[in-house]
Amino acid sequence: MSFLVITHVKHTFQNGQYYAYGPYVREMNLWFKHVKQVTVIAPLDKSLGPDKIDLAYEHPSIKFIAVPEFHFTSVSGIIKSVFVIPYILFFVCWHMMRASHIHLRCPGNMGLLGALIQILFPWKKKTAKYAGNWDPKSKQPLSYRLQKWILRNTWLTHQMKALVYGDWPDRTKNILPFFTASYSETDKKTVPEKSIHDKPLRFIYVGTLTPNKQPLLALDVFYELFKMGKPVEMHFYGEGIHKQLLIEKIASYHLADNVFVHGNVDAEILKAAYLESHFLLFFSKSEGWPKAVAEAMWWGCVPITTPVSCVPWMIQSSDRGLLINQNTPSTIAQYMNEHIEKSEWFSLTSKEAIVWSRKFTLDFFGKSISHFV
Repeated sequence: MSFLVITHVKHTFQNGQYYAYGPYVREMNLWFKHVKQVTVIAPLDKSLGPDKIDLAYEHPSIKFIAVPEFHFTSVSGIIKSVFVIPYILFFVCWHMMRASHIHLRCPGNMGLLGALIQILFPWKKKTAKYAGNWDPKSKQPLSYRLQKWILRNTWLTHQMKALVYGDWPDRTKNILPFFTASYSETDKKTVPEKSIHDKPLRFIYVGTLTPNKQPLLALDVFYELFKMGKPVEMHFYGEGIHKQLLIEKIASYHLADNVFVHGNVDAEILKAAYLESHFLLFFSKSEGWPKAVAEAMWWGCVPITTPVSCVPWMIQSSDRGLLINQNTPSTIAQYMNEHIEKSEWFSLTSKEAIVWSRKFTLDFFGKSISHFV
C-alpha cells in the first residue's frame, strides 16, 4: 500500500532522516507500521536542524515532497500564495492519483488544499486527523470552518474517516470520535504520592509561548498566588513569540527565584518535571486534544485549565482537574486557592487523573488506527 500524507507541519532533514514535531511524528510512525510505502508532502526547512522536541520518521521507504509554506495573513503572504499554490496543487494531485490511501492532517493550509482536492478522487480510501477543536460552537478562522464542512459533507467527501477529538452532536458517518496518546504501556510506572503540604508547591506550564496558549496569564495567576504568601514555584517549558515578554514580566514581578523558563526539552526531562509538579496551569483559548493536559494527568499533576474542545470531558467536572471560567488573574487565583487548601481534594483528583489518562496509550492507539489503514 502507498500511503500519502499531506500536512502543514514543518520538517527538517539531518543524517538521512526527516524530523518534525515529536508528538505528530510519534503518531505518524504508528500509521506507517501498516503500510509499505510512504509519501509525505509538507514544508521543509533545510536551514534548520531538528529541535529538542522533534523526532524522526521510522519507515524504510519514505519519499518526501518539499513544498513552500504559504499563508493569507498578510498582503505579502497572499501574493506569495498566488504563485506557490498552483505548484503545490500539481504535486498534491499527482501523488493523490498514485496513492492507495490519502491521509490529511487538519486543520492547516495544506490540509485545506488536500480537503479540496480529495473531492476529485471519490474512489480513493482516505483518512483525516483533525487535530483542532471540532466544537461546532467555537469561533474559528474561515479556513478551519471550511475544512470541517468539507470533511463532514458526505456528498462531497467519499471513502473518508475523519478522526476528531470529542463526540459532538449532528456528526455524519464520516466523523469518528477519537483520541491521541503520548505514552505506552511500558510508561505506566508508579507515581510517588504528592502532598499539597510539600514546600514549595510546584506549578508547571507546558506548551508554545504564544497568545493562544496564554502563558502570560499563567504567570499572572501564579503571581497572585505568590502574593498570598504561599511557598510556590513555577516552571515554563516551551518556545514561542512571547518568551522574551515572559522573561521581562518575571523580572518586573521580582520572581527570578520562583519562576524558571526552560525552553524546549526532550521527553524524559519533561516526564521528570511532571512528576515533580503538583499543578499544570494551562489557560489555552483553543485546543484539539491538549497533550499537556493528558500528559500531566498521567503523572499525577493536576491540570487547572480552560473548558475548550474536549477538555470538560477529560476533566469530568472537578474529578480529574479544575476548569477555569473566571476572567481575571486574581479571581482565578482565589478560585484555585479554595481547592488548593483542600488536601483531600488534591490527593483524590491526582489519583483519578492518573487512572483515567492511562486508558489512552500508544499501544491502544496503534491498535485503533489499524482499522482505518
